[in-house]
Amino acid sequence: MTDEWRGWREAAQTALYGYAGFYRSPDRSPAGPAGHFRTSVHASPLFAAAVARLLAATARQLDTGTVAFVDVGAGRGELLTGVLAAVPDGLTVTPYAVEVAARPPGLDPRIEWCAEPPRGVTGLLFANEWLDNVPAEVAEADSDGVPRYVQVRTSDGAERLGPPVTGADADWLERWWPLSAPGERAEIGRTRDAAWARAVGSLGAGLAVAVDYAHVRGGRPPFGTLTGFREGREVRPVPDGSCDLTAHVALDACAAAVPAAPGRTGEPELTDQRTALGRLGIGGQRPPLGLASTDPAGYVRALAAAGEAAELTARGGLGDFGWLLHRVGGR
Repeated sequence: MTDEWRGWREAAQTALYGYAGFYRSPDRSPAGPAGHFRTSVHASPLFAAAVARLLAATARQLDTGTVAFVDVGAGRGELLTGVLAAVPDGLTVTPYAVEVAARPPGLDPRIEWCAEPPRGVTGLLFANEWLDNVPAEVAEADSDGVPRYVQVRTSDGAERLGPPVTGADADWLERWWPLSAPGERAEIGRTRDAAWARAVGSLGAGLAVAVDYAHVRGGRPPFGTLTGFREGREVRPVPDGSCDLTAHVALDACAAAVPAAPGRTGEPELTDQRTALGRLGIGGQRPPLGLASTDPAGYVRALAAAGEAAELTARGGLGDFGWLLHRVGGR
């Protein structure tokens, strides 16, 4: 780590994924991502159960009893562990954890730990809050409305405007997140687009799903979304390896980045978590009050589950997360 001025993509890449980076160093983040921010996986086991149902549905659509589950950005394997516990009888699952950090001790030995998604597998690729951690350049419109790269100093997160945005980055901004008024900012999502296209392309057949903080053209935040998290609190983003660095994802751009190819069926679907989980049986409805008289313990369990489901699908919260679905091959 040095005090040199760099673009946000390079600075964040080193801070998050360098040798001593936030996601690689056990000293900086001994508890893994769960020690710093709470995802749907950590909010309730209902989420993993819903993903297990999606995995089973994908297997049925592919007409197979053996299916791969690829968890991209697997953290410490929490989602994989929950999905394997909820898989229905009769379905054989080959699980893969895609993660840059070292394999945690005590993980289910069936899980293959790898740095990149396996190629050519058949099944479900699921990327929960992964793309928001793919580093991206940040741009800001100067006093004349010209988009310029934002440069950052590693030691303290101080920023300055660098050269004008040009080339493919400028084309991306013009198409997906145009800037004109002085002070407007954007995260240039080309790196996320490319990462998602590679992930979808790794599947031989099945379903690829990205779940993330998201926005679409026509509803972009005017000043960007780059921020930091440390120990459960939002903090100023400083690329020194001491905190998570995250920015919301232009999922509509990611959807368009996946090239048409023989064997791909249908168009990508972009929806929200409330809708997606509703299809998978999570609605948050309270149990009937009469159950409290006939089965008090069952009523308490159902009430707790309803509360967890409500959090997963809440407007203004986890329910607003974007879900991007790409189907590859199959029937």
